[in-house]
Amino acid sequence: MNLKRTLLAIYVLACWTGYISSQSLPKAKQREDAGFSPERLDRLNKFFQGEIDKGGIPGAVLLVTRENKLAYLQALGYQDREKHLAMKTDAIFRIASMTKPVTSVAVMMLAEEGKIDLLAPVSQYLPEFKDVKVGVEKTDPNTGKTAISLEDAQQAMTVQDLLRHTSGLVYGPFGNTLVHQAYNKANLFDNSQTLAEFATKLSKLPLAHQPGKVWEYGMSTDVLGRIVEVVSGIPFDRFVEERITKPLGMHDTAFYLTAAEAPRLAELQVDPSTGKRPGANSAENLTKGKQKWISGGGGLLSTASDYARFCQMLLNGGELNGVRLLSPQTILLMSSDHLPPGILRSGYEDMAPTPEMGQSFGLGFAVRTDGGRNPLPGSAGTYYWAGAYGTYFWIDPQTKMFAVMMVQMPFPQSGYYRRAFRELVYGALVH
Repeated sequence: MNLKRTLLAIYVLACWTGYISSQSLPKAKQREDAGFSPERLDRLNKFFQGEIDKGGIPGAVLLVTRENKLAYLQALGYQDREKHLAMKTDAIFRIASMTKPVTSVAVMMLAEEGKIDLLAPVSQYLPEFKDVKVGVEKTDPNTGKTAISLEDAQQAMTVQDLLRHTSGLVYGPFGNTLVHQAYNKANLFDNSQTLAEFATKLSKLPLAHQPGKVWEYGMSTDVLGRIVEVVSGIPFDRFVEERITKPLGMHDTAFYLTAAEAPRLAELQVDPSTGKRPGANSAENLTKGKQKWISGGGGLLSTASDYARFCQMLLNGGELNGVRLLSPQTILLMSSDHLPPGILRSGYEDMAPTPEMGQSFGLGFAVRTDGGRNPLPGSAGTYYWAGAYGTYFWIDPQTKMFAVMMVQMPFPQSGYYRRAFRELVYGALVH
């Protein structure tokens, strides 16, 4: 073994040892057992450090685990470029839509207890959704003006529809239709509203599609958070803490920051074209204590190590270190294709759950259905998702591997880094 390889092995093992001692994840006998080439893993350092030096990203925390063995954990660049704060492995990130798998796990836990029926109408748990209408744009031939015409839903929106984003609920900023515009005007992301107030507000808006007929990413998972709250009888954030994050040892994962945690929050860097930092919930807002608006679709903060514990639980079939949240069969169900054949769907670059990309959507995250078609490496059965501020994870049961990328940057710029991370990790896997 040459000197470079030896030093790299010692460094990675040191990172891993600190990680294991603080997080109590399963311990490997030797780092090489994970099946990665140290020299090829070093390409991750070179690529991401190069992007940091060019100003593409402020910094990153990258983590790769295979067969319960940590192969790579590295903090690169800046936690806050403008303040010259170096990135550390325990930096806290806004994980945005990587909250959705956590919320989906909460729903499935209650389903396993017989408290939630996935085929039940959403109105069974939230009566305000009973008579929700579908908004269809129609143009008056005499005036040429287009308006929303309200039509009855052909079938009830189910809990499964919420989990797989076929509910007809959308994100206002993701479209230009009159329904999307109505969502924007309704101020659905208002931090001063409770989950109950949010659900009532949303139920009064028309759906963009007939339930079960179109896959479109939207506010479905936030509605799931309210269902968890109603069914469990406790606030949604408390359910997540007591039933998921605390049992799994995810001590730095929550919907807000403590004063002690605030200095560890990673920040987006200033956009040189505007001279301003892109919009994100500020550390000041996040340390005000418990907010009323607890977003099951995008409100969590977490660290790479914490989210790794969540991923390891999923990869283990619902269990971590003697704590079982779900059965292996439930994990298999969640990571299976739940979109009906021929359903209309769209997506964004490598995130598109389309047959053309060899991907679909399960219960809480996208799933890979084909080993080919997609230009990125990965196995059929891999499931994954990303967040609006650049965070990303995937779990590959066939190779018994998962990876977590924590960065803070605007989502439209993050695709390049997601794809590079995927290529570099699989390119380092040699046996």
